[in-house]
Order: sequence, then structure tokens, then C-alpha cells
Amino acid sequence: MFALTEIAVSGRVVDLIVGPAGAGKTTAMNALRRAWEKEHGQGSVVGLAPSSSAAQVLAEDLGIATENTAKWWQNHLREGETFQSGQLVIVDEASLAGTLSLDRITRLAAEAGAKVLLVGDYAQLQAVDAGGAFGMISHDRDDVPELVDVHRFTHDWEKRASLDLRHGHAGVIDIYDEHQRVVDGDTEGMIDAAYAAWRRDLVAGRATVLVSDSNESVTALNNRARTDLILDGTVRGSRESELHDGTRAASGDIVITRRNDRRLLAGRGWVRNGDRWNVVDVRRDRLMLVRRAGSSRRNSVLLPADYVTEHVELGYAVTSFRAQGLTTDTTHVLVDSTMTRETLYVAMTRGRDANVAYVTVDKPDASHDGPHPGENDEVTGRSVLEGVLQHVGAELSAHETIAVEQESWGTITQLAAEYETIAAAAQRDRWAALVRASGLSAEQAVEVIESDAFGPLTAELRRAEANHHDVAVLFPRLVRARDFGDADDIAAVMRHRLTAATARPAGAGRTRRAPRLIAGLVPEVTGPVADEMCQALDERRDLIIQRADAVLDRAIAVGASWIDKIAPLPDATNLREAWWQSARAIAAYRNRYTIKLESVLGPRPEDTDQRIDYARAEAALNRARRNAEHEHVELAHRVVRQRSSFGQTM
Repeated sequence: MFALTEIAVSGRVVDLIVGPAGAGKTTAMNALRRAWEKEHGQGSVVGLAPSSSAAQVLAEDLGIATENTAKWWQNHLREGETFQSGQLVIVDEASLAGTLSLDRITRLAAEAGAKVLLVGDYAQLQAVDAGGAFGMISHDRDDVPELVDVHRFTHDWEKRASLDLRHGHAGVIDIYDEHQRVVDGDTEGMIDAAYAAWRRDLVAGRATVLVSDSNESVTALNNRARTDLILDGTVRGSRESELHDGTRAASGDIVITRRNDRRLLAGRGWVRNGDRWNVVDVRRDRLMLVRRAGSSRRNSVLLPADYVTEHVELGYAVTSFRAQGLTTDTTHVLVDSTMTRETLYVAMTRGRDANVAYVTVDKPDASHDGPHPGENDEVTGRSVLEGVLQHVGAELSAHETIAVEQESWGTITQLAAEYETIAAAAQRDRWAALVRASGLSAEQAVEVIESDAFGPLTAELRRAEANHHDVAVLFPRLVRARDFGDADDIAAVMRHRLTAATARPAGAGRTRRAPRLIAGLVPEVTGPVADEMCQALDERRDLIIQRADAVLDRAIAVGASWIDKIAPLPDATNLREAWWQSARAIAAYRNRYTIKLESVLGPRPEDTDQRIDYARAEAALNRARRNAEHEHVELAHRVVRQRSSFGQTM
């Protein structure tokens, strides 16, 4: 309540309330409405929302006049409609409002002496138009009230887990898994499992919904659901209407309208985009009589045949975007690697009693008849979910985009790319000479040097040299190893041979030397390089190390959980330096590949180049843990020796 009081008396034109799914934003808005109207009079609070459905819900929840933002702007342009001094303008679902729309509203409110309250959640779905304003303001201000008590869910654990899901904390996957809320398998199996669970809930009388981000899956699930409902007699009409996506509907079906039409009145309301309806009857002329889901006969309307054909869909399965705003008993969510954190969070917070993720771990594709080289055989439901939580889809404002772009120029991603580009240019002539002297024919040498794979080959040569291999000896030997037959690309073949031959640093046992890697990750250039190129490379090398150290320092300062998962910082000076070297490599990897998960390295990557860096970071992690174990053993031995010495003196 203190936060609401602060909003009421802040004196600012724009204030915000941020709240996760099911956190009682409506209750907070109602309390503020009552307080505002007590001070400014009845009708001094008005509402706006990006969609007509959201505006209608806001009107019903708060008992105020509402409109969708697009229609309100049209009314302003045509009829001069505007705000009044002392009004409170509540914009609900503000994260879905475009930046231009919010700018228009706040500008007119400021001119009129009104106040705007933006209500929403930056962690849910964003505007279709250019957006990001709500998220920018909520992140820039340090006094934005954020509701944290989640009321929607039946189970206390899910209330807490939903907040971790919202923030992308990977550890929450284990919590959902422990409560049997994560199932994984191939796509077909997951579609079957999700549908079967939805069907059981439906038969049990629960309000339930299927959610998928694939329009094809939504259509297939809707058709499947309808077929079963026809067989059990729920859908029983003899006449059907064809809907806009090619599906059909009859009496007993559930449908969703997809276009606002104020001429089609249903009770006190009208037909809105996103409304759910029960089909009562399909007339001979294909007019469709529908009743608003969960309401009385007075909320019925006769939909014209052309509206049905163009703007109506079945409503058993929906996308995450259509699901936002729904509350059901249970939700069954098809998850794949293309989802974002926001769509997953929205989908997994619709059900009061249960929200279950059915995670697909394959890649269904007509061209994939079997496993292909380079595919990751270790994909699991957890690794897919970790990737989804790391995939932030929220749009940034223009201001935030500029800041991110400026920041990106100092990341290891950028610095390593610059280093490798300079290295390729600086050593191109050297590697071309090596190819010509390797035993290849003149024609083959030209083919290699002009190949698109020559760049990756030279990068592999640099990596091999950083691993202390004598490439001047090794490369010709690999050329002679076997002929090239009818190889399409000799450069690609040689890169493959070189990669296989130099997977480990040269030498064995005590003679093996550590690879020459910048920040434990980027192979360092060796061999002759022009002075100006050498200076440019040295500058990038130093910046990469500085950036890795800065990332590590920051993680330690804020107590990042991934730091604690490496190994304790040793007490011994020599081991402490070794720990820092290992942690620096991990920090460099996380920064280069934008790893934001709580796990140290994130999911095992599928990309070939990233897999190489992952292996380097993983080796650094293992070294740090071995050193920690070594120190622990040494400490134990020291204690034993001290006790033994003490016993002898006795």
C-alpha cells in the first residue's frame, strides 16, 4: 500500500507498477482507483490497453471506462478526444504497447495535467510494433514498485518457481522436474503426450489449454481435439462452417474470434480479437451463433458467414501470444529450442493447478532422415530449457539498443573477432606459402588458397601452432597421408585432417606444454608478423585479457552463483593464481558466447567453433576443481601430521 501511496503523490506524469503473472495487479489497481477517485471524484480514472480484450477485462475488473489504445488514438484524431486535468490514465498490459503509442498517450496526458500509470510485466510478451519503452523505464528507475506475492497458483512451490522462471534462473528447471512438470522426447511423442494429458483434464471437467509457438502444431492439435470431441458427442452439429485456417467448427466447438467488430454486439459488449466462444449453432446460411465462454445466453451473437471464414479459429490450442491473459486450471505447453524466455514464462504461468512442459529434443525436418554429422546427440529436455531461458526475446528501446551496441564493441565476442580477422590477414601469405610447399600440385594449391574453406583452415593452423605443433612439418605429412580422390574441397578435407591430428597439445606427459591461449580461450598468433599488424594484435590481446578480468571481478563482486560452482578460491598463493587463470578462461567463454545462466558453462553447444571453446573452458573448470581437491588433500595430510607430531611430544 505504501508503494501505491507513493504513486498517487509522486507528482510525475508517468509511473509504473510491475508485476509477474498472477501477482494481483488488478487488486493493486483497484486500491489505487478507489484512493484516486476519493481525491479527484467519480470517473476520474480511465483505462487503456493495447488490445480490446485486455481493455474489456480492465473495464470489468475496475468498473471504469476503457478503450484500446489504437481506437482511442483514432477518436483523438477524429473527434478531439483527450484527457482531463486530474485524471488517472491506467494503461494495462503496457509491455504490449508500442513505444509510439505510449509516447502519444503520455504527451497528451502531460498537456492536459493528467497522470499515466503503466501496469505490466517486462518479463512477459512485448509489443508487435516498435517497443521496449516499458522495460526501459522499469529498469532505469530504482523506485518502481514490483509486486512479488504471486496468488494464482495452487501450490506454494510453483509460486516461487514462477518467479525464478521469469528471471531465467536455470536452477528452476530442476524444481519443475522434481514435481513432474517436465517431459522430454521427440516431437511426435511430445505432441501425443501433451494432447493426451489435455484430453484427460478436459474429460475430468478442468479448464485446460494446449500451448505451442508453432502455428502448424496449433492447427494440428485443434483438428485432433475436434475429431475426438465429435466422436464422444460433444461436437454434434450436422452443419459446419469453414474457418480461416482451414479447420471447421460446428455446434459444441470452442472458437476464438480474431478481429474487433463493434457492430457485432454480445450482451453489453461486442466481438473482440481474442475472445473465446462456445458455438451454439451453425445456420443453413452459415451464420454462426456463439455464446461467450463461461457466460449466459445474453452474451450471444450471430457471426456473419464472411466473418467466420476470415476471422474465427478453433480454441483448444493457442500460441503463447494468444495465451497471455488466460487463466486456466491446467496448461500443457509444447516447448522447443525456438522459444524465448518470455513465451515460455507466459505459457508456463497460465494454469492454477498445473503447468507442464513437453520439451522436444529432436529437429523434425523433411530433409532429416537420420543423424547427420555435427548434430548434438546429447540434447536433453534440460539443455533445451536452459537454452530457452537464455534466449531473451524482449525488444529493447532505441536508447537501450544504443547502449547495448556500445557495450558490444568491448565484449570478447567483438575483440576476439577483430583479433582473428587481423591474424588471418597478417598470416595469409605465410599460410599460402605453406600450402604451396606442402606437396600439393600447383593446381591443387591454387584450389585450396581460393577456397571458402581456406580461412577456417588458416584458423586451424593457428590453433595447431598455439598447441605447439610444428605445422611446417605436420601439414605436408597430412597431405601425404592419403590422396584426395574426388574430394569437392581439398581445403575442407585438410582442415578436418588437421583438426583430428592436433586435438591435443604437442608432446606427452611432462613434455606437454600448455597451449598459448589468450585468456585461456583465443589461440595466440606466433611466427613472423609485420610490425603494424603485431601492434594491432597485441592491443586486442591485452583488451581481451582486461575484459575477461573485468567480467570475473564483477562476478565475484556481485556474488554470481556460477563463481561458487567453479571451486573455492584456494588459500595457497600458487594455487590461487592457477584458480584465477582457470576462472578467467571461464569468464572469457561466458562473455564471448553471452552465457547468462547460473550453470558455469551453460548447455553444451552444437556449433563446431563454440564446441572447441567450450572444451577449453571445461578443461579450465576441471583444473580448478582438481586444484581444490589437491589443496583439500594437502590440508588433511597436514592435520594428520600435526596430530601425529603432537602425540609424539606427549
